[in-house]
Amino acid sequence: MKTDAHILIVDDDKGIRDLLKEFLEKRGLRASVAADGTEMEAALRRSAIDLIVLDVMLPGKSGLELCRDVRARQSTPIIMLTAVNETTDRVVGLEMGADDYIPKPFDPRELLARIRAVLRRNSGGEAGRAPPRQAYKFAGWTMDCSRRRLIAPGDVRVELTAAEFNLLHTFVRSPQRVLTRDQLIELSGGDGAAAYDRSIDILVSRLRRKMEDDPKRPQLIQTVRSGGYQFIPEVVPE
Repeated sequence: MKTDAHILIVDDDKGIRDLLKEFLEKRGLRASVAADGTEMEAALRRSAIDLIVLDVMLPGKSGLELCRDVRARQSTPIIMLTAVNETTDRVVGLEMGADDYIPKPFDPRELLARIRAVLRRNSGGEAGRAPPRQAYKFAGWTMDCSRRRLIAPGDVRVELTAAEFNLLHTFVRSPQRVLTRDQLIELSGGDGAAAYDRSIDILVSRLRRKMEDDPKRPQLIQTVRSGGYQFIPEVVPE
């Protein structure tokens, strides 16, 4: 994880923006703030951002719409801030491509822990420790774990979020094996949103949309009734 990671806080509450900016900067992170989608887009154009903390309730475009827009063009990690009892917002946020969520009101220390966890997953290992140089090939695809890249047949790179990459990595390490949702959470190093059982289904759905010719008739990741999921192709480690 980068020790000086740049965090963008998007919230229309100035008190929350200022508190989080000060809190994160005192702990060695860089922080920028935005009050709405327009300011967020300006900040993304102005600087390289390592992670976005994005409130669902914003003036103009909602946080869910902004999450979808960001995810359509880049894989920058996103943590959604949701109302405490709004399960629907959490599910939709994950479906839009968010990496984690945290309900309001929250302890800034918990948010910091979530930020660090998502950044660790996104970097593929602890700070200062290089990930193992290993790749996997399956059904014409190449998964390069050292660079955290997925290459489709035809040599086209497919962008994955950190959570998507980690889940796919779990599948390719256990091909043809039926894995329950609990096993997938544990094996993929799940915490935060990944510890939410429904999130595995959402992540599988996201992977299918990016990898399957017909996501409704998947050939790579198949559902096993009352069991979980099974990764079908033969996998060759390199």
